[in-house]
Amino acid sequence: MVTKQEWLDEGLAILAELGAPSITIDRLCQRLGMTKGSFYHHFQGMRGYRTALLEHFEAKCTTRLIDEVERGPSTTPRAKLDHLLDLVASAKHEHGPDLDVGMRAWALQDEEAKQTQQRVDRTRFDYLRILTRGLGTDPQTAADIADLLYLTLIGAGHMVPPTKPAELRRLFAQLIRFGTGENPRGDNR
Repeated sequence: MVTKQEWLDEGLAILAELGAPSITIDRLCQRLGMTKGSFYHHFQGMRGYRTALLEHFEAKCTTRLIDEVERGPSTTPRAKLDHLLDLVASAKHEHGPDLDVGMRAWALQDEEAKQTQQRVDRTRFDYLRILTRGLGTDPQTAADIADLLYLTLIGAGHMVPPTKPAELRRLFAQLIRFGTGENPRGDNR
């Protein structure tokens, strides 16, 4: 028996690979080797599934990452920021940038997806701004660093091919150095 989470994880995989229009009951059943009855055991139909999928995306791709950073051993805002940036730049990050690209495309076509994407962006921006306040800069510079980090992540995901994780992490570090006045040696000259 396939769990509700497995149905939702498969939906995220389809979203990342093929886009929102490709998320159909038939495709989900075929990929999971299940019947439509199994799908309807967990969901009231495609509308209910899509709502659950959007909630799952938000929880898995935003809330879970923030929770992981907050539960981690890092205690300073800078260490938490580095941990978060390592997570999002990591090659191990589920579905890589394709999931965010697929989600943003869906948000352009669907009001419920748009509201979810706006909430996700707001949550991510707010959390980054909290962390960048601990970088020792003025509040506006801290907010600008947060915004630039997030906008770099979004843009990197839209490149073809997407920016490699090591390159993305290097760009994040460079943005922080530029914003805080650090130099690569760390002696603040």
